[in-house]
Amino acid sequence: MKRFVLGILWCCVSALMSAHTLLGGKLDTLIHSSSFLKTSEVGLVVYDLTDNRELYSYQADKLYRPASIEKVITAVTALSTLGKDYQFQTRLAYDGEIRDGVLDGDLYVIGGFDPEFMEQDMKLLSEAVADAGITSLQGRLVGDVSMMDSIYWGTGWAWDDTPEPFQPYLSPLMLNRGCVSVTVTPTVKGDTGSVKIVPESDFYQVENRSVSYQPSAGQLSINRNWLENGNVIQVSGCVSAARGRQINMFDPKSFFMQTFCYQLQKQGISVNRDSIGYSETPEDAQVIYTCRRPLELVMRRALKESDNLCAEALFRHLGLKNGVSASRLGFEESQRVVNRFMSRALGFSPADYKIVDGSGVSLYNYVSPNLILAYLNYAYRHPEFFEMFYEGLPVAGMDGTLRYRMGKGKTFRNVHAKTGTVTGVCSLAGYVTAGNGHKLSFVIINQNVLKARLARKFQDEVCTLLSELD
Repeated sequence: MKRFVLGILWCCVSALMSAHTLLGGKLDTLIHSSSFLKTSEVGLVVYDLTDNRELYSYQADKLYRPASIEKVITAVTALSTLGKDYQFQTRLAYDGEIRDGVLDGDLYVIGGFDPEFMEQDMKLLSEAVADAGITSLQGRLVGDVSMMDSIYWGTGWAWDDTPEPFQPYLSPLMLNRGCVSVTVTPTVKGDTGSVKIVPESDFYQVENRSVSYQPSAGQLSINRNWLENGNVIQVSGCVSAARGRQINMFDPKSFFMQTFCYQLQKQGISVNRDSIGYSETPEDAQVIYTCRRPLELVMRRALKESDNLCAEALFRHLGLKNGVSASRLGFEESQRVVNRFMSRALGFSPADYKIVDGSGVSLYNYVSPNLILAYLNYAYRHPEFFEMFYEGLPVAGMDGTLRYRMGKGKTFRNVHAKTGTVTGVCSLAGYVTAGNGHKLSFVIINQNVLKARLARKFQDEVCTLLSELD
């Protein structure tokens, strides 16, 4: 009987070793046969969460720029540190007194770095002023942006990424993710096209030199005078069909406050635009409205759509947990919280890595595949928030940044993973269920890649091998 039991155990161990060896052989073959890896680098690690053991590792301790898989670090740290029920808040308050509809005092909008504050929220904010019985403002309209310092970009961000919407200027007061949506449609041949901009505001100006159905006018261009830090929307060229573009706005706090003033005036509330100012809210100011945004919504967009603003908002709120100050927060406060979590919860030394921002945009971020894997594994072992994190990741062939990848075979709807792409870097990190039913975590970072499609093809092939593992 004893020999029989030992025989069964040996068969089980042999099967595990054989699966491990088989996977390793296939991944080795894939790596050494990929022609694009002759001129580029890859770090790769695979972990069996069911058996709690590493299945494969290749250059997994080397440092790489992570691109947007750094959002895994931000999201897991936020879920653990802030908690899944955390809220982002934008508050409305006033001091002084309201007499016969006239506010003899100042009206404050207290920014809480809500990256999802949109036009409908601005409408509700304006309605809250009317609901408070205010029809005229005698004092100032004040934006309180004291939550963070005045550095609106992160260290190592590329200056020429503006005016693209994926790199907005950062502020505790953000409207429409700090961007406007511009749509140009043709009218009568030879006439200027029709330009519509959302959200509606008097903050920006429009220079419309487009020409309808006139090819000689050249290619349609929708831009902003960003080199001058201006907010003039410039439209030129031929418009023969509806075309659109999102453009970031310079100085988002002013974009927010001037648009708020504009909306109040549209509602018939008397406000002097020249009264707009910026200062901290007095402690005795009376809060009359709070816009609340759940962490789950912000994190989901950061992961699913790889939204940089949402990731940076999570990162900034981590700084509130540093215990030093809740105002004038810089990137350093958030970095300290991330480093402390990395050391205490994961057992990794922050001195061996460099985490500069929350989105992975910075050229100065450096991580290893093993570090990212540690965050994935930590999340898996914490059921109190793992489902929220897991459901927030893009799903192969279904949604987010994986909606057009791995749309068939065993990877379809199976791979839940965060993508990452900046110039020279293409990465993928997440989970997949193997053919034997085991849950696997994996990290793939391709570096020095000129053609991201080749790296994505390689990553998809790795995921296919993992999903077919018996």
